[in-house]
Amino acid sequence: MTTRRNFVQAAAGAAALGALAPLSALAQVLEQVKILYGFPPGSAGDSVARRVAEKIGGTPYSKMPGIVENKPGAGGRIAVETVKNSPPDGSILALAPVSALSVYPHIYPKLAYKPEEVTQVSIGAIMFHGLAVGPAVPAEVKTLKDFLAWAKANPTQANYGSPGAGSMPHLLGALLGIRAGVELKHVPYRGTVPSITDLVGGQIAAAMNPSGDYLQYMKTGRVRVLATSGRKRSPYLPDVPTFTELGYPDVTSEEWFGFYAPAKTPPATIAAANAAITKALKDKSVIDALAIVGLVAHGSTPQAMAADQKAEFERWGPLVKQIGFTSES
Repeated sequence: MTTRRNFVQAAAGAAALGALAPLSALAQVLEQVKILYGFPPGSAGDSVARRVAEKIGGTPYSKMPGIVENKPGAGGRIAVETVKNSPPDGSILALAPVSALSVYPHIYPKLAYKPEEVTQVSIGAIMFHGLAVGPAVPAEVKTLKDFLAWAKANPTQANYGSPGAGSMPHLLGALLGIRAGVELKHVPYRGTVPSITDLVGGQIAAAMNPSGDYLQYMKTGRVRVLATSGRKRSPYLPDVPTFTELGYPDVTSEEWFGFYAPAKTPPATIAAANAAITKALKDKSVIDALAIVGLVAHGSTPQAMAADQKAEFERWGPLVKQIGFTSES
């Protein structure tokens, strides 16, 4: 996503008036909005859903603050499947990583939804993924180079956890293994929280997850983040190098969580939802809360979100083929 920030900012300026113009046409303010999130409570993305839900009440979109319903499993696909089949009236949204719409279609030939069956509302937050090691790896392993050498020397222990098979962290780890010539065995989990629990407990050697989910564990020294996936260093882990710096330029992702509505949701409703969400994301309390879990609050127009999703779809198609992962793998 080499042009995300520039593109989103440019598109936001160009399309803001067009995107928000239908606000006055909204038939009625919704009583309450439900936000579906496809991973367990406690993860970084869950914070996005909950902080935005708290702030969208009392707007032309919703009378009351929203509620969040966690639907963990299948790498976040369940939430997208559910919102696809929900009434197209804006009362139910899904918060999903962009990979659920841009990468999963390349992996799952029997995916229960098509990208065009949901519609973009707004990007919510940008995240950086990170590779971390725990107590199962010797303390002298302090760099990515050290870990790859250790993994090559200890193939039966060389594994890494991720939030789920086919998730962006899974693919980044697989791509790293291919580029480094090291076999890293993947261990899928139902979200980041259980994978980090096993990482801290020494049940797995390493994990690839949103880097913000490691912050609280780094203070104890039981988790060491070796590299992050951004094109630049994470503002929350400025001392940790990127994979690009370390010689792996395509092990790169600045993934985002985005809000989606069912297809055929009226444009006026999408505009009202977008206005409420982007306003919430500018609230200092929301920005600060997301910073605690390593996320950069970042709203967008629906148009900018759709264009960025398309770019990610086109980028990851060839990479998925190189990795060789499918739902039957």
